Amino acid sequence: VKIMARDLVRTRQYITKFIEMRSQLQGCALKLQTVKSHAAMAEAMSSTALAMKKMNKAVDVPAINKMMAEFERENMKSEMMQEMMGDAIDDVMDNDEEEEDRIVGQVLDEIGIDMTGEIPNAPEKGLAAASNGPVKEDGGKVALGVGENGGGGGANGGGDA
Repeated sequence: VKIMARDLVRTRQYITKFIEMRSQLQGCALKLQTVKSHAAMAEAMSSTALAMKKMNKAVDVPAINKMMAEFERENMKSEMMQEMMGDAIDDVMDNDEEEEDRIVGQVLDEIGIDMTGEIPNAPEKGLAAASNGPVKEDGGKVALGVGENGGGGGANGGGDA
């Protein structure tokens, strides 16, 4: 029994040591994975830096700055020209508008129409009977739509179905 008890104790100690070794191995594997990912990141950064160096050699910064300044000057000139053209067109259009008003006035005078006077009231004859039509609150008449008890043909010949 004593021998079996010692074997049991040793087996439990071996199991504990085995579990400890397994966790240490898993820790080492995790550290190796981290180192591997760091190496991949360093390689990617190195290739990016190399590409950036090539781009810096290919791009002429002073020439680009010069082009930008020239573009800005030309853009300002273009804006000024556009503003001047707009003002000139506005001036020309204002004169045309006055001339148009003068010509329209002459034509209206020739045919005898006076646009400055009041427009006469529309005749009330021929409307639907005022007594059975809608009335405003102030007592004035309201126009009726087609098919609303007041005439105008429809699919049924004037609403008399």
